[in-house]
Amino acid sequence: MIIRPERADDADAITAVHRAAFPGPGEAALVLALRAAGRLVDSFVAVEEGVVVGHVGSSPVTGEGLVAAFGVAPLAVLEAWRGQGVGAALMRRSVESARERGAAALVLLGDRRYYARFGFVPASRFGLHDEYGGGDAFQALPLRPGGLDGARGVVRYAPEFLALGDTP
Repeated sequence: MIIRPERADDADAITAVHRAAFPGPGEAALVLALRAAGRLVDSFVAVEEGVVVGHVGSSPVTGEGLVAAFGVAPLAVLEAWRGQGVGAALMRRSVESARERGAAALVLLGDRRYYARFGFVPASRFGLHDEYGGGDAFQALPLRPGGLDGARGVVRYAPEFLALGDTP
């Protein structure tokens, strides 16, 4: 398996992965909207035997005292490839890239048990919450010492999330 940045010719395959992985078209449309708006900061694909089998994207988030932070969303893996480490490899690359970019923190909304393996903890530990009411499913990962110092309150995702009526 190869994890690499998306290329222009991956767009249709990425859309297909999200359409297959989620019950509705929201996540696929979200990736297209973020890309069109220039807010898809990182976008990585997992490729197996020349086929895109997974994708993860991230975009800037804002909030009081929050500096250089990204929201990871969406993450999708084709069903036939789940449970084989594809999602984990995509997440590791996403975290690594955010660190390389100098990001202070990452946030996401997802399963606590799954994302704990990457160091994510409930964002409420840092005094943060999301605009979707995700509770402890809304998680944060400081990428450097003090990465979330001074941050508090509501973390807002890129406007494309609200425009689509979708949650990360």
